[in-house]
Formats: sequence, structure tokens, C-alpha cells
Amino acid sequence: MRFMVITKATADTEAGVPPTTEDFDTMGAFIQELVDAGVLLAADGLKPSDSGARIYFDGDNKTVVDGPFTETKELIAGYYLVEAKSLEECVEWFKRCPMQHPGVGSQTNIEIRQVLQAEDFGDEFTADQREAVEKRHAKVTGTN
Repeated sequence: MRFMVITKATADTEAGVPPTTEDFDTMGAFIQELVDAGVLLAADGLKPSDSGARIYFDGDNKTVVDGPFTETKELIAGYYLVEAKSLEECVEWFKRCPMQHPGVGSQTNIEIRQVLQAEDFGDEFTADQREAVEKRHAKVTGTN
């Protein structure tokens, strides 16, 4: 099973405050454990929301709003894409994840969500649609 592990923004990440050298070392060691265990598929941090945009959809109307966005606790600061046998295994890995301290009196969290697979869509997802998805995936990943 694949899982996306979403790290949430803090006031520091939104202000563009970089992690300390020690934080980089600690996080690097954790990421290396994920790599060595064959769990990690991808991981990246994201720039603060002031360098992003949102597109709101209302029927045929589309409205683009440039960042920054106000609700820091709802913003994403980064993500991991991992392969694990179960949600429980993924949770066990990420209970060990070193997180930047958000500041006194503040807390942050990570969110773990299973990535949907073709079989999760049932009969509404036709064989032709599955084949089209597999072809796109092979083209994107270079696994023809």
C-alpha cells in the first residue's frame, strides 16, 4: 500500500525559517532509514504559501488567488510518499519522524492518507480506463 504522509506548516515554515543544521542532520538520518528499508518513494519540502496560488472552482468559473494563505495549521509544508504493508506500519515509522519544533505553546502534526489504487474504484472504473491509467503511469515513471 502506498501512503502520502503530509507534514503541516508552522509559523516558522510559513516565514521561510530554514531548519537548523542539526535538524537537517536528524531528518536526513530518518530519511536514510526509510530509504534503507525500501519504504521511501519520494519526499520533498514545500516553499511557503506566499509563493503559491490556489484555484477555486465554482461550476465553470475559476478564480486564482495568490498566497500567502492565512490558516497556517491547514497548510502543507512537505510530504513523503511511502510504501508500507498497512496504515499501522506507516504510523509506526512516522511516530519516529523528527519534526521541527513549532514554538512554545504551539503544536504541529502530520497526516497519513492511503493513496487510492485502481481496485479501490470498483466496477465504475472500466478495463479501458485502467489500461489508460497504467499507460500514463508507465510513461511518467519510465517503466514501459
